[in-house]
This record gives sequence, structure tokens and C-alpha cells, in this order.
Amino acid sequence: MTGLLLLDKPQGLSSNQALQRAKRLFAARKAGHTGSLDPIATGMLPLCLGEATKLSSYLLKAEKRYRVTAEIGRKTDTGDASGATVLKRPPAQLERAALEVALERFTGEIEQVPPMYSALKHKGRRLYALAREGRTVERAPRRVRIHSLDIHEYSPFAPVFSVRCGSGVYIRTLIEDLAESLGALACVSALRRLGVAPFEEASMVTMEALEAAADEGPSALDAMLLPADAAVQALPAARLSSGEGFHVQRGNPVAAARGVRPGPVRLYIGERQFIGIGEVTLDGQVAPRRLLKPQPAHNGANAGTMRG
Repeated sequence: MTGLLLLDKPQGLSSNQALQRAKRLFAARKAGHTGSLDPIATGMLPLCLGEATKLSSYLLKAEKRYRVTAEIGRKTDTGDASGATVLKRPPAQLERAALEVALERFTGEIEQVPPMYSALKHKGRRLYALAREGRTVERAPRRVRIHSLDIHEYSPFAPVFSVRCGSGVYIRTLIEDLAESLGALACVSALRRLGVAPFEEASMVTMEALEAAADEGPSALDAMLLPADAAVQALPAARLSSGEGFHVQRGNPVAAARGVRPGPVRLYIGERQFIGIGEVTLDGQVAPRRLLKPQPAHNGANAGTMRG
């Protein structure tokens, strides 16, 4: 099967564990997730199956929305409540007015030092592997963007925040840094990813629903999938004739349709047959960049493509 699954990841599973469970249910040869969620976190984990894995990088860069609860008064080695306590003090009561002022300082483009418990690499090794050995290495700060950061539910010792951010943001680090700016300690006690643009919370499928569909058979599972081009709806569409599609699928550029600006595009043969990603060049041609293998017709999500 080829398509996109918007899994509602349950708490306690790593992103890879959730991915492998879904991959087995679909009997997919290839599968990948588009942006890790910590085991403590729940919520949207887009999974690309089959040929859709070729499009996963587009969702990695997408805007994300979270709801996060902070535990004030404790710092852990992982940045969340699952980690070992490294520092604890009586929690300072965070006044709402002071908290709102601090939120403004963490909105926009900010610098973050990635946590040691992360999947980034240092000299070929994952940082979390080094952290589990008790090692700490220098990490360069990175520029990330927080589009909005608001109080969802105010509590002086366990405030809940709504976050809308770009790619590469560590919510654990955001909460630690926010508390530190107010002279307090904090860690994440609950985290839920509500959306990955352009998808919203209502589109998610739970693991329980997925397992129930697997008991019904392949067609029920297929109905859980979005078509592959759902991952790239932010890109404009370029529609080719069957002859143009023939040439593009063999690696050759063709004349681009009028009105399509230079840059990456979704490629279709006719109205519905999605064949992958192309790029419109400055000289008015469209060249193949990331093509999908032709897919057999199925019922459900794989029968067609999204419009746009």
C-alpha cells in the first residue's frame, strides 16, 4: 500500500515503535515517520507508507501545533517527567502577568540549544546514546521559529500552553528556557501534537482503530490512508498530457504549463494521476525531481489523488 497515515501516537511508545506496529499491520515494505514524538507525547505522527516515503521530507518541514503542560519546580535529565530529577526546589509561583511577558520574549525567531536527549548526531552517534552513557557534549544553538505561544490554561504550578512553531523546535527545551527566564525550574509533564500543517487533530487515526481495521481486512486499512500527494498540498500543481507524462517519467523535461511559476510542483498526468515532484525551471520547462513508481488502482485513498 502507498499513502499517508495520520496516526494518533499513544503515550509510552517511541515514534519508531509506533511506526513499526503500523508497518506490520499494513504489511508495508517501506514506511517512515515525519518528525519524532517523544515517548511521553501523544498526537499526530504522520506515517508515509510505500512510495509515499519519497515525500516525507516535505512534512518534516511543516508547521506544527502542540499543547504542553509544564511541571514547575523540577528539572530532569530528559526535559520531561519521564527523566531522572537533576534539580528540584520549591516551585516559585508563576504569576500570570509575568508569564505573559515572558511568552512574548519566546515568540518569533529564537535560539535553542538542542537537548542531549535528542536524535541529532555528534561525530556519527545519536546524542541520546551519549546521554545514556552519562556524557554531555557541546551543542551549537540553532535558530528556530515560534509562530505563537499562548497560555491555554493558567495555573501557577502547572500551566498549559498552546504552541505553533516551525520545524526543529524542541518543546522540552522551550519549557525549560521559559521557566529559567523567570528564575524557575520546569519540565514537560504532558505533551500532545495537535496538528502538522495542513492536517488537523480531527484527521488522526488511533492505534486501536487501526488494529480494528486490520481485523476487517486490507480494504478497511486502505480506507485509513490519505493519498500520497496529501503530503505536498502546499506545492502548486502542474498537469501534464499523457505524452508529456511519458517523457517526464523517463527523466526528460517538458514545456511547463502557462502560469506555473518556477520552483517545485506536484506533477499529475491529467486531472488525477499523481506521479511525483517536479521543478519548473527559469527557462519554462518542468523537470522530474522525485517520481513515484506507478501504483495499481485500489479502493479508498489509493484510488486517486487530492485536488489542488
